[in-house]
Amino acid sequence: MGSFSIWHWLIVLVVVVLIFGTKKLRNLGSDLGGAVKGFKEGVRDDETKQAQQEGQVIEGEVTSKTQTKDKPNTHV
Repeated sequence: MGSFSIWHWLIVLVVVVLIFGTKKLRNLGSDLGGAVKGFKEGVRDDETKQAQQEGQVIEGEVTSKTQTKDKPNTHV
């Protein structure tokens, strides 16, 4: 009663092939493969962008848009 034997899996495979046909299964396999390939490329591109951004960290705080110099207090 545990897991299925090889004969159970072969019967399931034959039933699936009879229901869907080999052409649909082949198309499904190629579509699934293309989706996995696209996902891997997306992850790889994301990692590349992150690596590039890590090298360009700029720290600081902008207090105003124009640069001003401190003037000495001349009022007495």
